[in-house]
Amino acid sequence: MESKKIIEDSLNENDVCLFMKGVPDAPQCGFSMAVVNVLKHLNVKFKHVNVLDNENLRQDIKDFSDWPTIPQLYIKKEFIGGCDIVKEMFENGELKKILVEKNIL
Repeated sequence: MESKKIIEDSLNENDVCLFMKGVPDAPQCGFSMAVVNVLKHLNVKFKHVNVLDNENLRQDIKDFSDWPTIPQLYIKKEFIGGCDIVKEMFENGELKKILVEKNIL
């Protein structure tokens, strides 16, 4: 499947989507693991997309978001950020607030 379609379908069909390296039970980088742990801690159901499965996807998601790194978290099609931003939002309560406001928690 074309990577742009994978991105569009993943965002359109899932309230929370994480583009990451690896899978939630076996992340392939520490940054992806950190975001997965935050989402698991908050008991958030999320779709993951392993960018290591498709080199085009790995670049296309960076172009799509205009963000240079992986992982990338989206909530209701809105780009939230990468690892550092997600961790900071989790620590200050902002991430949970967004999830509640968007009827995910």
